[in-house]
Amino acid sequence: MTMTPQVATRPPVAARGLAPSAPRAQETPRTPGQRRRQVAPYLFLLPYLLITAVFFLYPLIYAGILAFYQTNGPTQKAYVGMSNFSFVVRDPDFHTALKNTVIFTLCSICLQLPLSLGLALLLNAKNDRTKAFFRLAIFAPNLVGQVFVGILFSILFTPRYGLFNRFLHELSGRGLEQVWLQDPRMVMPAIVIASLWMYVGFNMIYFLAALQNVDQSLIEAAKIDGAGPGSVFWNVTLPAIAPVATFVVVTSTIGSFQLFELPYALLSITTSPYGPKNSGLTIVGYLYRHAFDDGDLGRGASVGWLLTFMILIVSLIQIRLSARFGRTQ
Repeated sequence: MTMTPQVATRPPVAARGLAPSAPRAQETPRTPGQRRRQVAPYLFLLPYLLITAVFFLYPLIYAGILAFYQTNGPTQKAYVGMSNFSFVVRDPDFHTALKNTVIFTLCSICLQLPLSLGLALLLNAKNDRTKAFFRLAIFAPNLVGQVFVGILFSILFTPRYGLFNRFLHELSGRGLEQVWLQDPRMVMPAIVIASLWMYVGFNMIYFLAALQNVDQSLIEAAKIDGAGPGSVFWNVTLPAIAPVATFVVVTSTIGSFQLFELPYALLSITTSPYGPKNSGLTIVGYLYRHAFDDGDLGRGASVGWLLTFMILIVSLIQIRLSARFGRTQ
């Protein structure tokens, strides 16, 4: 007699104490309107992304590649490796351009920014209707370009007939025949004076906006405690405007390292747009001379990358020092 094997069967799900799984909901198909709403943000971003790719990313990558080539115009080029960088670092003209740029940067920070802050303090203390007029009058020189300012001051620095020489003659009885733009010793002071007239008002607006946001209750409390004007400024006002001051210092440094149009236009009436004995040559002017006057775009690209790294290092040092100063306050 044959016995059939019994197959063990598992109890149903409900018998094991487990709830039956809910049936999977079917995804509803997206309507054309929903698809358009999802794609619309990317379509609005597409022009910006295309412009960024064409006018920023591609030139940036191409400049990085071009720095390792020697070119003769835009078409002929030969790979030279690091020769462009080694030539620039050893070139005496680059040393002169670097020295001139550093001197101008130090003058910009040590003269221009204190003047801007002082004017902002004076305007912030005034509460009459002339405040808006003086603010516009001081800021107005920044509305014109550097080329216009350079041409204007090249006339003002004219010997005997220029306004600066006549002012010096009336003030001290001499200086009427002072040669500003043909004397290598006076070229950099002339550039600094022209830049002061143009940029003092621009930085003043930043300081004025920061001063107007200082908590007046802290100033009043300091005065009640017997603090004088100097103590109030150093212990209350300056820490309050420190972030804006850091921003102004960093942007002024970057702008000073990128100086080109102002001295180029100012010194165009001399034998060289870079001044006698390269006294008005800046780093960007050195870049322009090699890239466009000599036609070596590769060497110009290498100068541009060196300038970028210098600006990055100096800016990071300034930000770090400003943060350390803020912690000590």
